[in-house]
Amino acid sequence: MESNIFDTALVFEGGGMRCSYSAGFVNMLLENEIYINDVYGLSAGASNTVNYLTRDKNRVKASFVDIASFPGFCGFGSFLTGKGYFDAYNIYQCMGKSDGPLPFNLQAFLDNPAHATIQSFNRDTGETVYWTKDDMRSLNDIMVRVRASSTLPVAMPSPQIDGNWYYDGGLGIGAGFILPRAIDDGFKRFVIVRSRPKSYRKTDPGFSGKLINAALHKYPKVCEALNTRKERYNAFCDQIEQLEAEGSAFVFYAENQACESGDSDMAKLEANYQEGYKQAYRDLPALKEFLGI
Repeated sequence: MESNIFDTALVFEGGGMRCSYSAGFVNMLLENEIYINDVYGLSAGASNTVNYLTRDKNRVKASFVDIASFPGFCGFGSFLTGKGYFDAYNIYQCMGKSDGPLPFNLQAFLDNPAHATIQSFNRDTGETVYWTKDDMRSLNDIMVRVRASSTLPVAMPSPQIDGNWYYDGGLGIGAGFILPRAIDDGFKRFVIVRSRPKSYRKTDPGFSGKLINAALHKYPKVCEALNTRKERYNAFCDQIEQLEAEGSAFVFYAENQACESGDSDMAKLEANYQEGYKQAYRDLPALKEFLGI
């Protein structure tokens, strides 16, 4: 396994099951043997990150489409028993085992020389935490960290790693984008995979935001991050558009996004994947031009 793009970082936005659209872009990359050496992701984008490094096209799609048909994926029954609306322990730390319904090719991940960085958020300190392949040497090392990067407050219980508790990486620096880390690592060119249309900006959460704050009152750092996320996220949307205008970024926008983060209808997810896949191929000539291939 070898990489063939070294001067550009691949950056995945999160978005829960909206990333069924992004998965279509991932498989377009793999089918065209576009192997970017440095890959960054958070939340559901962390799943796209590690799946891309395995080069397992079936898992790329199944992680956001077929998974909806697997027992124990999600539901209010799971939420009421304390496992979360999405049963994250089952999804990440059980389904990915060799005998599970969504086996993860650990050896391919380890053999791939490409670098992976995923982001999470320390529930109690408010620190943005980054994990690289050096932190992910076993299947559980990988899956518990992808889970931690993807754990939505209230909807899912916070997992523990080395004595610390974590929530979704979208709460941290970048407010949904791990772009600042890629910049800190020295990159000046980016392929950024969005799970939203270009025009999207976050709005005030209103009453639902107050309810979430009430539910999370024991965790003031989480509340603070949630309360400032709209402004931070929108500022990074503007920054991404500026990078695009300067010619420093190729941005794949989910222009025909039809899913929300909590969708679990397999037919809807399949259609969303196919829409992302078709757009990815429409965008392929422009991507090749940007990458110089």
